[in-house]
Amino acid sequence: MVINKRNQLYKPERILYYIEASDSDIEAFCNGVVCDKIKKYADSFGAYDYPGVFFIHPLGKKVIGIEFRRGDARIAYPDDLDSLVLESSFFYAVEFEKENEITEQYIQVYIQKTKQTLLFDDDAHRQYSDLAIKPEPNVTAVFEHAKKIRILYECALKKNHAKDVIANNLDELDKGMLYRKAFFDPITNYYNWNHLVPYLEIPESAGIKDYAFAHFDIKMFRVLNEIYGHIVANKVLTNVVNAIKAADFIYAGGRCHEDNFAIILKDMPQEETAEKLDIFFEGISHLEEDPNYKIHYRCGVVPMQFAIHSGNRVADEAKMAQALGNSPDKTDIVFYTEKMHDDVLWSNTIKAYVDTAVEKDEFFVNLQPKVDIATEKLKGAEALVRWNYKGKEFLSPTRFIPFFEKDGSIGKIDDIVLKKVCAAFAKWKGEGKKLYPVSVNLSRNRLYDKNIITHLTDIVDSFGVSHSLIDFELTESATYNDMEQMIRVLEELRSLGFKISMDDFGTGYSSLSLLTQMPLDTLKIDKSFVDKVGTELENEKDLAVIRHIISLARELNFTCLVEGAEQKQQVEKLRALGCEVIQGYYYCKPISIEEYENRYLRNRR
Repeated sequence: MVINKRNQLYKPERILYYIEASDSDIEAFCNGVVCDKIKKYADSFGAYDYPGVFFIHPLGKKVIGIEFRRGDARIAYPDDLDSLVLESSFFYAVEFEKENEITEQYIQVYIQKTKQTLLFDDDAHRQYSDLAIKPEPNVTAVFEHAKKIRILYECALKKNHAKDVIANNLDELDKGMLYRKAFFDPITNYYNWNHLVPYLEIPESAGIKDYAFAHFDIKMFRVLNEIYGHIVANKVLTNVVNAIKAADFIYAGGRCHEDNFAIILKDMPQEETAEKLDIFFEGISHLEEDPNYKIHYRCGVVPMQFAIHSGNRVADEAKMAQALGNSPDKTDIVFYTEKMHDDVLWSNTIKAYVDTAVEKDEFFVNLQPKVDIATEKLKGAEALVRWNYKGKEFLSPTRFIPFFEKDGSIGKIDDIVLKKVCAAFAKWKGEGKKLYPVSVNLSRNRLYDKNIITHLTDIVDSFGVSHSLIDFELTESATYNDMEQMIRVLEELRSLGFKISMDDFGTGYSSLSLLTQMPLDTLKIDKSFVDKVGTELENEKDLAVIRHIISLARELNFTCLVEGAEQKQQVEKLRALGCEVIQGYYYCKPISIEEYENRYLRNRR
């Protein structure tokens, strides 16, 4: 049973709208089935969380429901559900990975395990308050999401120094100087992150019932420092602070470090929040010393439903969203979603596990045949990696390749594919089979490894495989920072007898002049160009593009391969357009190396 102690959190007085539930209803809910009567309110403005199972202990009730804050005229409260007012409460949040189907009995085991875990080890590190487990809680809540069960177990407040920090109560703290050093930013004379944390730990001490959260920085702030000097840059920081103080929708804020700020906002519908932040940032976008210089910001916003469950760790979620604001010439306001959290968690999980997966040989290769459209005979194949994750789940490349490309682990995967392909070639060669080229991916990040050519050549040569049988594919949709280095590597590989292909042509940003420089053997037209061909959605513009790409490839002495043909009419049309090679489901889906051998390879005669 995998345990993840997520957080400690506070919920103000609220209304629980619910339906009474049987054990079977609760089991269905915890296995991912939410009844429509509750589900329709899941994304409502003012709802604190996802629908959940609530054990109301004083009443002896088990219900399925969703919580709303009270007394807000903008909220459309449910009128077809029973309701119950829940007192303000502190909770520990503990998350478990689900194990098979969940029964009501197993839910009770989860709850008991939560209590035991928290009693044994409380490591949430609250800076200004202490909580204690309630032996007899009034409310225990259970939530299901993404194959996990999250338990909110009620606890009691033991110590509250947050109110002293929020109220600037120096008598209860040490000396004023130490207080200012701990809680104030010396440049702007405004609060720092330390001062903002107690608002997040116990917001009710500041009269805050619910809130959203944002973290932002100033784009190109280093340029301001280097070009206009520290005095001007510090003035920009002060202008940001003054805007925070003046904003009527901001409860509290702080300068975290350098040009990074955090603010606690009033909870509003997303459109309203975005509009207010747009106005806020526009008001501090002008540099007095240079009217032609526009200041842009990068802001990540965590909506209330997530912020209230993250407590003092909400900045992590805001930074996830903030990091996605990459527009070069405008202010970005990005709202955090659960998918961002899931992607980061999944990325960290597989990054930590990849070496174990390699050791356990969990990665395997499928081959998809390439067929000569004129003779309908085999021309070769593409090697496609798949992952038998922990021996339990087969993952497509989209579930892991993008994450491995980001963290640099992709080279390990490329090597596995190349080695498995070379091992197959060595076997087939020993058995006297006729051999056809196989293309393998060469990830863009590896083009800047000074030893990449020697590394790849050593792998192929160690299996005694002819270089002409290996076709290295690059993705055209990828970006390449150093075109000269890329071309140099490709030319050297090709001089050693390897083949070079450009995959997904038409989806990226390659200029036509670059095609004249790249040492290519094959140009692969992306599937997106083929999808409409031979269907009622086909139009002359699509056909014209394909026809001209085929013509261009022929004039540049490239083989033209089209990906994604699934229907006979598509193949016939592509044949008429002059296409040479097809790779698609019409001829064959990706298949195992063994099946490829049995279906397509014959002994030489």
